Amino acid sequence: MVSRSFAIVGAGFSGAVVARQLAEAGHTATVFDTRSHVAGNCFTQRHDSGVMVHVYGPHIFHTQHEHVWDYINRFGTMKAYRHTVSAMSGGKKYQLPMNLTLINDFFGTNFTPEEAEAFITEKADKTITNPVSFEDQALRFVGREMYEAFFKGYTKKQWGVEPTELPASILARLPLRFTADNSYFNHPFQGIPEHGYTPIVEAILDHPSITVHVSTAFDPASSHAYDHVVWTGPIDAYFGFEHGRLGYRTLDFVQEVQDGDVQGCPVLNYCDESVPYTRITEHKHFAPWEHHDKSVTYTEYSRLCGETDTPYYPIRLVEEKDQLVKYVERARAQQGVTFLGRLGTYRYLDMDVTIHEALNAASGILEAVNANSSIPSFFTDPLSGA
Repeated sequence: MVSRSFAIVGAGFSGAVVARQLAEAGHTATVFDTRSHVAGNCFTQRHDSGVMVHVYGPHIFHTQHEHVWDYINRFGTMKAYRHTVSAMSGGKKYQLPMNLTLINDFFGTNFTPEEAEAFITEKADKTITNPVSFEDQALRFVGREMYEAFFKGYTKKQWGVEPTELPASILARLPLRFTADNSYFNHPFQGIPEHGYTPIVEAILDHPSITVHVSTAFDPASSHAYDHVVWTGPIDAYFGFEHGRLGYRTLDFVQEVQDGDVQGCPVLNYCDESVPYTRITEHKHFAPWEHHDKSVTYTEYSRLCGETDTPYYPIRLVEEKDQLVKYVERARAQQGVTFLGRLGTYRYLDMDVTIHEALNAASGILEAVNANSSIPSFFTDPLSGA
């Protein structure tokens, strides 16, 4: 086998997993990241108080894929963690998600599961048979009262537009339960790394055939120095933003350090539009196996992403989709580069899906190399479901 050289742009989970798989197969991988650290937006570090802080906002690992769960456990210890979310609406605190407890608390009832299901079915807007917007979808699921209490204001703050302007696909599935189960996720495998995500990504990248350069930008013009490039950065950046910048939402965090337990839960959403922030996260609750006298909270504000901001959520409205089509066409005509991950395909991805797709991409790259055939520009279609 002839060893190939790969440039991997981005040291988050996408880039790290691909680099590791290629290195284990006998190839060399040089990883570049403009940030001063690895792990991308999953980066965690100890605060002076001792609290493990999710620097770019909380990341909860949950998956239905056992092979993905097994993979991340190769590189660190995952501790059991069941995520819960609370919400403030109209000055009252509720427990999410939409379940029997919330329905009874909100409507002041004492329904059985069967009674609650019949009640919500009656509340749901049955005139909406083909939901087009986010608002349509929410009204179709839970009716106007719960939509306005828990979705409308929060969504406007999160996305910066009216819910009537957002596609129904954003709310494709609403976790509506008629039991008291308050687990936010349904996946069979859930947890958070005992020592944070950063050591796990460092361990993935710890291989003699992998070289990592942080605080280092990769110039696409230097691609000729490698047999192939795997680009997990923004797809529009690779092409010098020639069709304009794709739109993202970004987050601003206001960090506070206080004594004791501030809000008694890891995440507290603020659903009223009159409150300028979207939620407050209390980071010591993401590691319930630890005990700290101090507490670190992040108050989150959502806004449109600027040129120097950290991109979080792809907007993917009509204008952005038109731009994306142009960039995907350019990418498919480009030789010697594969686009991968959240930024490389302009899609919102959970961590487990990111790892799953990176493993699939690495397998596809190795198959192409072994067959001496061209490596595809994409292993997941960025326009699928657009």
